[in-house]
Amino acid sequence: MRIDILSIFPGMFGGILGESILKIAQEKNKLRVALTNLRDFTTDRHKSVDDRPYGGGPGMVMKPEPLVRAVRAVRAQALAETDAPTGSGRLLLMCPRGRLFSDAYARELALEPWLIVVAGHYEGYDERFVDLLKPERVSIGDYVLTGGELPALVICDAVVRLLPGVLGHEDSAHCESFSPGNEGLLEFPQYTRPAVFEGLAVPEVLVSGNHAKVATWRKEQALLKTRQQRPELLNGK
Repeated sequence: MRIDILSIFPGMFGGILGESILKIAQEKNKLRVALTNLRDFTTDRHKSVDDRPYGGGPGMVMKPEPLVRAVRAVRAQALAETDAPTGSGRLLLMCPRGRLFSDAYARELALEPWLIVVAGHYEGYDERFVDLLKPERVSIGDYVLTGGELPALVICDAVVRLLPGVLGHEDSAHCESFSPGNEGLLEFPQYTRPAVFEGLAVPEVLVSGNHAKVATWRKEQALLKTRQQRPELLNGK
């Protein structure tokens, strides 16, 4: 998978992209990430990417020119490379008005060969960017952040770990919270050594060696934890 990230703060991505699963995915050649600074597509000497909103009001709005130019340039550059991806890239715009991100959405995006992720900033973006390039607006929750950089990283992490061969065990992403393998429920409680810690013992069923009983216990616990902590996920189950 190729992921292009467009931001006015590309330096925010280096640390996270260079650690843990995202780093491993790149080392395994399962992922290629390219960072683009939106300021490189401005035309004034101050490299201004924002301006005051028409109609008045607080804050600043991202201008359409740098956004449109950057996306078009990224697409042209990627398609000109010898290992060019297919298509024109699925264009995502981080936005609190967007489609709510979920495990199902992440799995959908993980099937794509190429994502282009735009991290907005300030008070918002000029709507003509959306009118012209038709990005998918994506939200990671019903709250507002300073910019789209953190949501972009959240989406990258959630999607990349679903790519075949990225995680250490092929079933790791199949039986987690919200996943199809766990029937959309929260994950069951997990335990490891020591068997007893500060007077608290690992549930006996987990050390019984009876795999059928373990599977039954885990399913019961997943249902119980979901009912207690996220009952809206049950949908009549």
